Amino acid sequence: MILNERDSRHEQVLQIAQQMMIAARTAPKAKGVDIIEVAMVTESNIRILSDTMKQMYEENGFKFFLRDADNILEAECVVLIGTHDHPHGMNCGHCGFATCGEREDGVPCAINSVDVGIAIGSACSVAADNRVDTRIMFSAGLAAQQLDWLDGCTQVYAIPVSASSKNPFFDRKPKNP
Repeated sequence: MILNERDSRHEQVLQIAQQMMIAARTAPKAKGVDIIEVAMVTESNIRILSDTMKQMYEENGFKFFLRDADNILEAECVVLIGTHDHPHGMNCGHCGFATCGEREDGVPCAINSVDVGIAIGSACSVAADNRVDTRIMFSAGLAAQQLDWLDGCTQVYAIPVSASSKNPFFDRKPKNP
């Protein structure tokens, strides 16, 4: 039997993305409290995510949303990592308020931000170890958050995943509307 890499690439990328999801889940979390959500977007849902990003561009005018909307269409899948809002009662002040109780609605808990960042780093380390192409995208994550794909998460980031001869997520040209 001869198995050409092209014939198994998609399946392998999805398996690596699943490993990325596990790495995000098992990443260390503040006080051992797990408030991270992780999901994988494939096929037609990538198109929905892209269309949402284009709609967001129309609303906010940020050209990188338009560029990234086209860019994620080159992904085999997109890993989403987000966090629920959960102040830890540490009154650390990193959010800009003296206590957790004084923190205003919409201001993220800094500890939650650190937790999601560590989870993203763990996921991306798996991608790097397996030599698949990725890029962390705020824009696609915000679109997934708007779609509420990670049930109630207040900070969501997206990691498109690809395996091609050239990383499609770098050296990108700005889009002109």
